[in-house]
Amino acid sequence: MSYNTDNIFAKILRGEIPCDKVYEDDYALAFNDISPQAPVHVLIIPKGAYISFDDFSSTASAEEMSGFYQAVQKVATQLGLQQNGYRVLSNMGADAHQEVPHYHLHLFAGCDLGRMVKAGLV
Repeated sequence: MSYNTDNIFAKILRGEIPCDKVYEDDYALAFNDISPQAPVHVLIIPKGAYISFDDFSSTASAEEMSGFYQAVQKVATQLGLQQNGYRVLSNMGADAHQEVPHYHLHLFAGCDLGRMVKAGLV
């Protein structure tokens, strides 16, 4: 599968679609999800054209990976999430319900987030 430059996150990165920006640096853009699943629900996307975690981790440079994951930590710190905790989630592929084919992390916080995986799946 090749990267689709018409996906919504690519359009946000190009400034064609606005976002409620939380953080931005050379490696990442973080913005509030338009359909939040928790009181804090921030999407963090790398600025490069990566489809999934697998694509990012196998093809991004060490500098891009380090910069991206440091950005995730900076967002959590900026939002003051360390004390009560937060969850970072990445969906990859159909079974995980990845909706946008651009690698991204969901940062959830602000309430008891419950179980990590739906009960009864295992």
